[in-house]
Amino acid sequence: MTSGALDPGGPAPGTGTFSPFRYPVFRAIWIANLFSNIGGTIQSIAAAWMMTELTTSHQLVALVQSSATVPIMLFGVFAGAIADNYDRRQVMLAAQIGMLIVSSALAAMTYAGWINPVLLLAFTLTMGIGTALNSPAWQASVRQQVDTRQLPQAIALNSISFNIARSVGPALGGVLLSIWGPPFAFLINAVSYIGLIGVLLWWKPEARAIDRRPILPAVGVGIRFCAGSQPLRRILVRGLSLGFSLAAYQALLPTIVSDQLHGDEFQFGLMLGLFGIGSIVTAPFVGPLRRKLKLEGILLLGSIMFVFVLSLLAEVQVVWFALPAAFVGGAGWVMILTSINTAVQLRSPDAILGRCLSIYQAVTFGGMALGSWAWGALADLRGLPFTLHAGSVFLIVSFLLLRFVAPLPRPGEGVIRD
Repeated sequence: MTSGALDPGGPAPGTGTFSPFRYPVFRAIWIANLFSNIGGTIQSIAAAWMMTELTTSHQLVALVQSSATVPIMLFGVFAGAIADNYDRRQVMLAAQIGMLIVSSALAAMTYAGWINPVLLLAFTLTMGIGTALNSPAWQASVRQQVDTRQLPQAIALNSISFNIARSVGPALGGVLLSIWGPPFAFLINAVSYIGLIGVLLWWKPEARAIDRRPILPAVGVGIRFCAGSQPLRRILVRGLSLGFSLAAYQALLPTIVSDQLHGDEFQFGLMLGLFGIGSIVTAPFVGPLRRKLKLEGILLLGSIMFVFVLSLLAEVQVVWFALPAAFVGGAGWVMILTSINTAVQLRSPDAILGRCLSIYQAVTFGGMALGSWAWGALADLRGLPFTLHAGSVFLIVSFLLLRFVAPLPRPGEGVIRD
């Protein structure tokens, strides 16, 4: 519960896509998080492109993406227990301050010319640890910012914030890289944390009841709940498979643009920007589509979009012909990940919400991390076109198989009503 958000004198719950903006706390955090996301996107672009200049290995380039998501797989469940055991605002503050320090060090060392592929991966890995610590606390804190009935809209708006950053950040990052180079891009990311840190210092949520437990037993409670909940278990299996498949696009895009399409920094940013625009345009329609198509249907639609994306990228040789794939990929991405996230939140008790979300992230982003490594290794062995077609085939086969082995929950199945 947070003052100005859920108190009786606060705004009445609404049903519109943008109704959570009526809550001052949600609005302030959303705006600050938007700028932080833009900085993070610029940093990711700079790191990925810089790696293409430091090495010719597809696998090392793909590992930039993998190093950002591996910590979520390895440390995410512990971060979820921390989010449930402590004040979530303070957990977010600690993570944001830590990432500010690390990103500042990365900017300074890059400016000094001391960065090599190993150090670059080490820095992105460390930033990933900060993200792993922050994410469960941030997502679980949404219930402290808005009325529970507006949770799906708030989750969608947070997804829109992330994807606005994915549209603005890449184009801005491409310009910054071409004019001032990676050190300045890394510095912009460091500065972007300051606003969110300020908002978190200003926000004073009401204390929530905490059943504090030692970390390992607390993690065990979350794992047992997710393993014992049949609907959640099936959602997690599907998230793992989809995360592995989607990684083929995310991890290989820098080398697709630089090697196969012979593009530059700006065109790489343009591809990522159109991906973000596709996500933004689609996000407001995810809820209505999910109600109409159900969870299985909307994930099928998003998967079909990604099959188109990977197949098209495998065949084109000019960046301008690849632009439609970026837009469609963004639309499919937001359909899949927003729907899975909402499905997990609605089926998790508030007392262990952070742990349930961290387990979901560990599974889904762990799939992405493993996929980034696997698709990068395959690209080194067989080339980019073969790997992209293989990604399409894997996505089709795994989706059809899991449709019967791990069917997604029906509407209302396993939903927790607080």
